[in-house]
Amino acid sequence: MDVVRITETGQIPIPVDILKKLGLKKGDKVMFFEEDDKVIIQNAGKIALDNVRQAFYGEADRLGIHDEQDVAKIVDEIRDEMWKERYANRLYRCEADIS
Repeated sequence: MDVVRITETGQIPIPVDILKKLGLKKGDKVMFFEEDDKVIIQNAGKIALDNVRQAFYGEADRLGIHDEQDVAKIVDEIRDEMWKERYANRLYRCEADIS
């Protein structure tokens, strides 16, 4: 058990072994939860990632995504669509100027 001193500004230094256990580094955010007479600290980034994973659970199977190549293919398709949407009007004007 580590004992730390609260600073004048109310900050509490987190012991290095706890930082490592939570996977925290300088600039990361943490969340505090109250449970009975205890305060629990957790890595906010990990909680956010877990929430995203839970929200998308089963979507990879539904979309037929099985590996990194499938993800890369989808990313390429989306980029192509976005490029076409963004530049379609410009291409049309250029073609009209040429004719």
